[in-house]
Amino acid sequence: MNFADPYKSLNYIQQCLSNNKKPLGIFLGAGCPVAIKIDADEEVSLIPDISGMTLTIKDKLAKCKDWEPLAKVLEEHFDEDGRESTTVEYMLTHIRALRSVAGRDIVRGLSEEELDNLDDQICQLIQGIVDRHLPDTTTPYHCLASWVDAVERKYPVEFFTTNYDLLMEQAFEDSGVPYFDGFAGALRPFFDLRAMEEDILPPRWARLWKLHGSVNWYQIEGKGVFRGTTLESGYYRRVIHPSHLKYQESRRMPYLAMIDRLRAFLKQPTSMLIMCGYSFRDEHINEVVVQGLQCTQTAVAFALLHGSIANYPQAVSLAKKQLNLNLLAHDGAVISGQESQWPIKESGSISVDDTNWIRWTPVDPEDESTKLKAEFMLGDFALFGQFLYELVGNSRDLTEHNDA
Repeated sequence: MNFADPYKSLNYIQQCLSNNKKPLGIFLGAGCPVAIKIDADEEVSLIPDISGMTLTIKDKLAKCKDWEPLAKVLEEHFDEDGRESTTVEYMLTHIRALRSVAGRDIVRGLSEEELDNLDDQICQLIQGIVDRHLPDTTTPYHCLASWVDAVERKYPVEFFTTNYDLLMEQAFEDSGVPYFDGFAGALRPFFDLRAMEEDILPPRWARLWKLHGSVNWYQIEGKGVFRGTTLESGYYRRVIHPSHLKYQESRRMPYLAMIDRLRAFLKQPTSMLIMCGYSFRDEHINEVVVQGLQCTQTAVAFALLHGSIANYPQAVSLAKKQLNLNLLAHDGAVISGQESQWPIKESGSISVDDTNWIRWTPVDPEDESTKLKAEFMLGDFALFGQFLYELVGNSRDLTEHNDA
């Protein structure tokens, strides 16, 4: 049985995140907002995961007399196609796939108008679920923002997220951290592809790339894609792109432009990408990350996984083939292509200080005096935020050391 050293991985991550001369990226997946709790018992999350969101949306559609018949047709499609479980993202992908071939005809019992209406309704329901505000200024998102602003950097910190919410934007603005998200303007900010490609803003501006769109992006037919919370009159669509269809304005749509930013980031020598809250269930994102790491062998990615590594078979398969993709889970890791468990030690050989990011628990819960096993905790986004908060406290000293 192979054992990996959790402290070595932890120290490497700490050194990279404290370095102001390397390209650093943070990838925030759907598990991140789940870590923000809104009740005293810490059982209710600010925003549910994809499974919870899907259940809520299906329930709302089924209980509305206007939408229940159409939702039923969709479920019949999934039954006929042998799909035992579907997420809201797959639902939108399926609807848009049918819409792309429907024209003015009916496809599998759904008309052009019904497909458009279903798309719009589901996006509105998503907006209602994820349009939340952070409860205070001590959240992991605020810790990320403070870490970004702690030191002067040679390269801007780039954030990539598949989430539609506005939590990272709120944390940046609460903390006074400037950021660029691909849009320019004040009255009706518009998507500016040229500004993204030229990218000449100062490094102190964080970059925020929302790979699957956002609840405050919308498209006005014939005019383009805009960002805002107050929508003007006229027909518009919310720009939420969980599907990977090719759109008519493919090179101009934010979706592919944001994906290109992830590719460009990973092409930079010595770039480091920290992934948190990501389940590796999005094949298209996986492909981009793996291809980027293949092309730039000096780039490295660390995926901080919540829970057991056995819950991430796709990630394990990818990491065993791609040596600079590393997985750090609660009970084990894949480092440099080798799958390992964290070590087991005698209780007397472990320092009492080893309790923050690497915890030791009894191998036998009924006997705490014998052997203890290590548990790597940074896959919990809340603890990752605390980890960054501690880095902020001494980051200026570390920067002076790096500059020496």
